[in-house]
Order: sequence, then C-alpha cells, then structure tokens
Amino acid sequence: MGTVRNIQYSKIGDYLVTIEEKNSATYLRAYTNWRYQAEERSRVGVRLLGHLLRGASQRGGAQMEIIEIPLSERPVSVACCSVTGDLLVGCENTLVLFTLRRQNQENLQNQSQQNVQSSSSLNSQQTFGQSEGHSSSSDHSVSILDFERSVIMHIPNFTPKKVALCSGYVAVQTELEALVLKLNTSESDALDESCDMSKTDLLEDQSDLLLIPRQQELLGSQAKNCDVPVSIEKTGLEDKGQYKLSYVLFRRFTPEFFTGCSVEETQLHSMQLHPLFTSNQSTSTEEPACVFCFFSLPSAGYLYSLKNGVELLSAYQYPERVLEAVLTDHLLHVITKNALQCFTVRCAAVAARIEEPYIDTTMKACPPSSLEVCALRMQLFIGLRSVCVHGPHVILLSTADTQTQEEPERVQQRRGLARRWTTSPPKESTPTGHGWNLYVVDTVSPLTLYNEMVEYSRQYAETNPSAQSLRHLLSEAHLLLCSSLLQTTEQTHRKDLEEALRENCAQLGDCFSRSSQKDCHLALPYYRMSGLSVTEVIARNRPLPSSPHSYGLGFLFYLNHYLLEETEEILSQESADEVIDIFSQSESSALISVCASPSMINISADRTLQVLHRLEDTAGVSVPLTITMATLALRLDDLQQFMQLLDRHAEMLLVYGFIEEPRLLIHGGGGGSQAYVRPTALTQQLAKSQPGLLVAGMVALHENNKVQLEQADGVFKELGCENCLLVDFWEATLMASSQDAVIQELLFRLTSVYIDRLLCTNPDKRSIFPQSPLRHKSLKSADDLINSCSHYGALYPWLIILCPPYTTSCLHQEALHKLQSLLCGPLSVGFVLPLLERLSDETMWGFSLHLLCETRRGRYDSSIGTLLDRCPQAIIAYANHHLQDKHLELWWQKLLPELCNRTRASADNSILLAALKETLVVVAAETNPTQFLELLPDDGTASYFLPHLLTCTQKHLLA
Repeated sequence: MGTVRNIQYSKIGDYLVTIEEKNSATYLRAYTNWRYQAEERSRVGVRLLGHLLRGASQRGGAQMEIIEIPLSERPVSVACCSVTGDLLVGCENTLVLFTLRRQNQENLQNQSQQNVQSSSSLNSQQTFGQSEGHSSSSDHSVSILDFERSVIMHIPNFTPKKVALCSGYVAVQTELEALVLKLNTSESDALDESCDMSKTDLLEDQSDLLLIPRQQELLGSQAKNCDVPVSIEKTGLEDKGQYKLSYVLFRRFTPEFFTGCSVEETQLHSMQLHPLFTSNQSTSTEEPACVFCFFSLPSAGYLYSLKNGVELLSAYQYPERVLEAVLTDHLLHVITKNALQCFTVRCAAVAARIEEPYIDTTMKACPPSSLEVCALRMQLFIGLRSVCVHGPHVILLSTADTQTQEEPERVQQRRGLARRWTTSPPKESTPTGHGWNLYVVDTVSPLTLYNEMVEYSRQYAETNPSAQSLRHLLSEAHLLLCSSLLQTTEQTHRKDLEEALRENCAQLGDCFSRSSQKDCHLALPYYRMSGLSVTEVIARNRPLPSSPHSYGLGFLFYLNHYLLEETEEILSQESADEVIDIFSQSESSALISVCASPSMINISADRTLQVLHRLEDTAGVSVPLTITMATLALRLDDLQQFMQLLDRHAEMLLVYGFIEEPRLLIHGGGGGSQAYVRPTALTQQLAKSQPGLLVAGMVALHENNKVQLEQADGVFKELGCENCLLVDFWEATLMASSQDAVIQELLFRLTSVYIDRLLCTNPDKRSIFPQSPLRHKSLKSADDLINSCSHYGALYPWLIILCPPYTTSCLHQEALHKLQSLLCGPLSVGFVLPLLERLSDETMWGFSLHLLCETRRGRYDSSIGTLLDRCPQAIIAYANHHLQDKHLELWWQKLLPELCNRTRASADNSILLAALKETLVVVAAETNPTQFLELLPDDGTASYFLPHLLTCTQKHLLA
C-alpha cells in the first residue's frame, strides 16, 4: 500500500499496525487476518475504522482485511498493549488511544437480518487473543476486530519519537525526555484534567538563545512537577467510564558538550513498557504482577519498576555505543554496530517479592533487585541496525555500510532504519541501496545458561570460595531460574528448574556460610531452600586442612537456628557429637541451647558432660548450665549427681533457668499454639521427685509465653498426672495469671475438677477423670489458696457449722473447701449453676454448695427458710454475715416471723429458741419502740418480749 515507516505487531488480536507513506501522504493502517495473505491468498478487503460492512467484513477469516485509521495529525509512532491489545498512536502534539473491540459475526448477521452459513465458506478464521495467531475453522462464530478511539491526550510542544502502552501505562519518549503516565478509568462525571492547557513555552520566542534544560528525574507524585502539560479529551461513545490521568515518571537528559558528547550521542531510544505475569496469572483476565519501563541512551540504559511505587531498578553502563535495546523477562539484548550483547535484568527479584511478600525471611530468600547487573554474552556481527525478540528468538537486521565517511553517522542510521521493515527480499540490492541481512538467533535456554554459570563459578570457587564475584554469579543464576519458574507451567520443565534451583540455593548457602557478619544470616534461608539435611550441610562446611578450627559465621548462624527450632530430623550420635565439637571450638556460649535441642537426643552424655565441666571451669557457674549438666547426669542414670547439681541453686533460681531455656522442660511448640509439646526426660524425673519445681517451672513458662495452656495440659497428661499435677498447675497458674480469658477458663476447669473429686466416691456418677480417686495430696491446700490467691475467698462462718471438718475424709474435705472458697470469692456463679446440677443437695456438703449459689444470687428470703429447715443452728451465723446494710430489714421482716412461727409449733426446740433470742437482740437494737411493738405477735405471748422491749426503749431514750 505504501512505504512502511513503522510497524508493530499485537499478540492480542494477532494484528499488524503500520505507519505508511505514499505520494507525500502518511497513513495509519491495521492489518487483520494477515496470515491468510501470507499463505499467498489473493483476497484483500479495505475498510475505514468503525465501518463493519456486511460484505467483505463478514467474510472475516476468508481474506486479509486492512483497516484505515484516519487521524487529524500525522502519526509519528505506534504501540500495541501486550495485555489488552489496545493501540496507542503518537502524533506531533497528541497521543491517541484506540481500544480494541471485537464484533461477533453472528451478531452482525442478526443486525442485518441475513442468515449467512459461514462454516461452509470459511477456510480459516481469526480468533481474538489466540496465542500464536493460528486460525481455526471449527468455530461458527468469527470475531471481527475493530478499534474505537477512546481518548486523546494533548501534549503541546512535545513531539513523541517513540511511544509505549501497557496495562493503562502510557510512555512517551522524545530525543532527550521520557514521560510515563497512568490512565485510570473512574465513574466520575467530570474529567480529571491533570494540568492546564494554557501553559505556553515562555522561551519559544527566544530563538536566538541556546538554552539547555537541566537533567531531571521525578518519580511518583513528584513527576507532576515536570514542565510537560498533559490534558485528556475523551472521544469514545460506548465507553461509559471516565479517564483519570496521573503522572508516574519523568526523566530528562542533557547533552554533555564539555565532555565532547554530541546531541546524537545523547538521544534516547528503545523505550519499552514490559509486563511480567507469574504462572498463577492469566494474561486475558488479570493485570500483570509487575510493569517495568525501560529506555536507553547510546551509553546507558535505565530500568524502572512502575507498580507498587516507582523505583529505579538498574542502570546499565554500556562498554560501547548501543544502537537499539530490547527487554525480555530474562535478559536485556542490546546491539552495537558490530555485536549483540546480553545483560541481566532484575524483573524476577521484584516479581518474587510481589508474589510472596515474606520472601526475605529465615525460610526463604531472593537476591535483591538492587544487585548490580552484568553482561553475560556477546556475539559479533557486521553492520547491525535493528533488533527485536519473539519467543526464544532474537531477530537481527544488518546491512553493509556503503555511505561515505563524510556523511554524519546520524543520517546513516536514519536511512538504515527507514528501510529496515521494507518488504523487498533480505539480500536484494538496488542501484541506490545496498543489501540487507536477516539473522534469527536462538537464545540459550535458562537451564543451559544456568549450567554454563555453574561451570564458570567453579573457577571462582577454586581460587577464592568467598569472593564477591562468585556470589554475584550465583545470584544471577538464582534470578534466572526464579524468573523461569515464575512463568513456567509445564510440569516436566518445572521439575528440572526446581532441581536446578535447589542446587543453586545450596551453592549460595555455601557462599554465605563463609561470609562476613553483614550478610552471613542469608546462609540459613538458602540452605533451607536447598532441601539439604543438617548432616549434609555440616559435611559441606568442614574446615579446610589449612585451617582446621575455622568455621564460617554463616554456617554457625545456620546451625544455631536449626538447633533452636523444632524439626523432625534427629542427628545420629556421630553428627551430634560433631556439633558439640563445632560449638565448643567456635561458640561455647551456645552449648547449653545446643544440648537442649531435641535433634541432639543422641549425643554421648558422658563426653558432653566433660565438655560442659570444662566450660564451667572457664565461664563460671550458671543456672542453665547446671540444669543441662543435671540432665546429662540423668541420662547416665546417676541420680546422686543429678540431685547434687540441682541442690546447688534455690528453687526460684531453677525456675529462672527454665525460663531462659524452656527446652530443658519441654520439646516442641515451635509451630505455634497448636503445635504438639512433649515432656523431656528431666520433666519426667521432676514429676516423680520434685513435683513442686515442675509445676513452678511450667507456670513460669506459661506466664512468659513459652507454652500455651493447652500445650501444658498435654504435657501433664502425657506424664499421667492429669488429676494431680495438672490441677496443681491450674491452681498455681490462677494465682499468677493476669489474663482475664485464662482466668475464666481456669475457674471453669477447677470448678469442674472439685465437683468431680466430690463425686469420686459415687460410682454412679460419670467422672471427667477416669483415674479418680486422687492419688496424691495437692501441693496447695485450701488455706494456702485462700491466703495467696484473690480468686479464693475466705469461707463464710456458717459453712463450718454446716460441714464440720470431721464429717468427711481429708481429701473430700479439701475439695469441698476449695470449691466453697471459689464460691465465696469474686467468681460469677452464673456458669457454675449447670455444673452444680450434678450435685445432690441431700448431703449437707451438697446443700451448702447450693445454698452458697442461692445466697450469691441474692435470694436471701428463700435461703433463710431453707436453712431453717435443714440446719437452724447456722441461721444466726448466716444472718450475721449476710443480713447487713440494705438487707438488715430481713432480720424482722423475714427471720423474726419465721422463728416465731417455728417456735410456736415446736416450743421445746432449744435451737430455735436460742436463735429467736439472738434475733430479738438484733431487732431491739436496730428498731425504735413503736416499730418493735408492731412486730410483736398478738397470740398472748407478749410477756416473752417485754425484756427486749424494755431494752429497746432504754436505748431509744439514751439516743
């Protein structure tokens, strides 16, 4: 159709877009179903943008179709979005965005009311979004592509040399400036004009002056402070959303004339917006995980990350003048006049941290995005002019230079680039031109390149295992594999990459294991990612014969953390003894925690005990060291030495030792509150010989968040002490805890236990503890708990009258007093009532508990009557304790009438008469004569009350 000045291909939609010149006119055209024409078919249809005619257009895949796209200004550059297939056109002062649309052929047929049987007439058809553009004729519905002009961005006095589009990001490049904008679609009714269109260039008329703007880099929100005004004009008719424009990045360069650099040597080129998808994403449904912006000068290239904050990732310094560059997921390919060079990129480091934000931990690691880039490969060619990448292929275009030496190099380059996309045969020459060469270079697969890096790294390792160059090379290999894994879904290939990554992590672990203090900690995550066992890591880090006692800081850090954390791997005796030797030589202060590790269960006890004795001689006596030595003596069945070592320190100091090293008592718990915790051999021995020390130690661990309540329960149950030491632990924890949730849980548990103990002599009652009755005396008596724990209240005096100590067994009485004490304390009786339903009130101790609950609930009226029925001798003690203050009137309103009625019915009851006498004393003291007279009964027994009436009168007169 014309001389092609620019051509771009869109994988989404499988279309080509060109800028063509013919007869001094410039055209913008889109070619759809171009593969049909590549098969030497003759049908070609031409239509204007937006005109879907029922003739040629409906034939869809039967012919190539050319879409003419009219513009009000001359197009300069074009770009296709690799995510959506949208089209961006750069004109001299504007940017025009075209949204890719597809129209289903069946819809077109319905609109035109014609039934066209397309399945029999189509040899091939175009499918929207096909992966490689190959068509299929099995589908009855053909998608016809079209574009809709959505928005125009006006940039006065800013002529784009190159544009780029990706996932809403718009990049524009002039000779010395690069600008990145972000287009967002919002539901707002008003357009957001990001800057004022009235801005003018104040220096426009000063043409006689040469003004060089200063270099500038503005990132993120600061980019809006650049002097490039941009405004948007929405033109889409079907697009309901409104566009909002924001600045992302601005970079301006200045020619350095004082160093001899010309303008041509400072011109920007190769601007590119590059998306990166991970293997968990689909390009048709999701936004890319990362978006990068790359642009280059002839001497340097710049790679920026745009999503989640704008950041300069890498600055490339080229060894010679670069003509073009193209960025891929794995490498940056650049061409000079005579060579193709490859540089590493940092896209994988950014994507890895976006996909897994906690990658820089003790479990995983990844080289940082700030790692310096390096050149990997160079291949020589002659007269390179252009480069592009498609899949695993690098496509080069070269030509012999036939221009004279006097012609400026810039003119030579422009002439070559203008003809690089012509349709003439590659080697055909014209009388005024020269021959072109096309090269397709297969890139090396990541696994092959990795193997070359490993082979090359061995040369570094032989000369200097701790060299920075070796670490850098292995880090580059790690990022190469990481980038491949982020995008690979094929399982066979993925397994090979994962195996290579594990090998690489082992090599990086070896590097960091010998590293300095600054980054030695990275040995731990890399060794973990390698999948090596601790025995294999020890074997890789044995000192060289030249330095037999030198271990790297990173290796010691790894070994220390491995032994500190709970793992399933248990070292053999040989490996465990080697670990003891390693720490005794390099870090003797860590021997206590090493010996306490569950992985070291197979250490030689006598040999290790000798090492600890030497440590004690040099470092002095400490409580954790003494407990560790006692544990080793216990392994040797030397109980005498075991007791002698523990007797060195008071019980409270031993408890502090357990807090400092919890693994002396328990193993497990590294996985959180749900992790399984088991007792150690020392814990089992203390349960037999020193249960009080064990309970105190477990309480201290719980209060210092070293063990959870459920985990401690599991330890005591595994010891077989769930009805003795476990209850002691609950009581001691209740005394020490300040957490309300823990307190409420313990109160419920203890109430249940005390009730169960009271019922343990009744075989008809179900017990929560099948081992009942009790097998040992509690560590804390009821009096101890009352005196030391605020949750246990002092027993009401009337309870002693109801349940004298001699009426039940000692253990039964202890459980009763503890339960009564809880009910006498601040305990809320609401949740206790369902538990008390298990207890009968037929016995006096059962009656006392039910009466306690009724009293705590404020039901004094009914409680007085019930108590007079069951135990009248306790009524005065009950009244003296509870009928006070606002309940004082119950003495004469409830208690006095009750006693009068009962003594009248049983005149010879001395207990009731004594209670009546005590009641009259209180009533006479608290009422006036008139009130007292009103209370007297009218059944002829007033003479009995006259002494009390006299006392009341005398007291009133004195008052």
